[in-house]
Amino acid sequence: MGSANGGWSRRRFVGALAGAGSGLVGCSTSSKPSSAAAPSQAPGSPGTVSPSPAKTPSAAAPTGPRPLYLGTYTSAEGGGTGIGVAAYDGGSGRITGKGTITGVTNPSYLALHPDGRTLYAVAEQDAGAVTAVRLSDRKVLGSRSTGGAGPCHLSVHPGGRWLLSANYGSGSVAVHPIGSSGALGELRDSVTHSGPAPGPGQEGPHAHQFLTGPDRNHVLAVDLGTDTVYSYRLNERTGALTELSRAQTRPGAGPRHLTFHPGGRYAYLANEVDNTVAVCAYDPGSGRLSVGAPQSTGTGSGTNYPAQFLVTANGSYAYLANRGHNSLTRYAVEAGGARLRLLDTVPVEGDFPRQIAFSPDGGLLFAANQRSGTVSVFHVDTTSGALRLAGKPFASPVAVCALPL
Repeated sequence: MGSANGGWSRRRFVGALAGAGSGLVGCSTSSKPSSAAAPSQAPGSPGTVSPSPAKTPSAAAPTGPRPLYLGTYTSAEGGGTGIGVAAYDGGSGRITGKGTITGVTNPSYLALHPDGRTLYAVAEQDAGAVTAVRLSDRKVLGSRSTGGAGPCHLSVHPGGRWLLSANYGSGSVAVHPIGSSGALGELRDSVTHSGPAPGPGQEGPHAHQFLTGPDRNHVLAVDLGTDTVYSYRLNERTGALTELSRAQTRPGAGPRHLTFHPGGRYAYLANEVDNTVAVCAYDPGSGRLSVGAPQSTGTGSGTNYPAQFLVTANGSYAYLANRGHNSLTRYAVEAGGARLRLLDTVPVEGDFPRQIAFSPDGGLLFAANQRSGTVSVFHVDTTSGALRLAGKPFASPVAVCALPL
């Protein structure tokens, strides 16, 4: 996440957006080697740039245009003017621009309501806010304050009644009610992470993600500044949060993004600051998360800042976006989700992949490349998990989020 107007900043992102947005710190940053400079090793070994993989089985890839929404920074030099609207072909992965939803500020992260009718966006700025957009006519339904600074992530609780958001700048999480129209009500509850003490080099708490656990009874907040994942119970009637437990990484890890294995007993954590990942055990009954030992991202010793994890629907493979290395790391998921085995890295064909997402059928993977202002699309082989670039990346101003529907 980041500040577009310089009111606050992220200490590790100084200079991150050179050439992409003056003064903006984004959800990421680093000085980095280009993907072309990544060392080549034997196929299948850690850090290897993958050879051209087998094609995705055609039966898994529906053809025809599908909606794609793109997040950006409206206050960044060279940034967008709102939420980008595009379409992609489910077979070829080709993206075509369709316009912009204006009237939204710094929509750097996007989420869809479970009924598919309403899109939500953060307004990543000092006076943080969240915005609802009705998709049938692209009408902006209004914005609500998050009660904090620099919201960089949001998600909708599976019940469809509550919007969860994370304020990076103020280190807080927020809950908003969602009305029958999809519009948002005023802030219902918020919690600022006041403990434990920030990790080495961190100046304070920095909530980076707020999501619902696979059991639906618990919501988890990933805080980069305190090296902690907080588990809460969400009262689905009132929207109130009650803290239940805390899972700490090693000091200075800087946890950024958590994703769950479809089995519901394990999750995978990307640690942005120390360039590691970790397998976490999850207890659905208590909501308690236990963080495992740090593992390699396969990107070597250079500055990397891993960003986001994805796991395939069948639970067989996981992918990690590496902003400094400009690559996607592919892992085999083993032992029912309890183990990650590093397979290779694949160049993302863009600069600074901040966010990645699957198409709904899982046949395509989209990478939003912040510094190059592009969205790369890959075919995903459903058997081997291998990735194959689907043509030339699509140009999109300061692309920081891609949401394919």
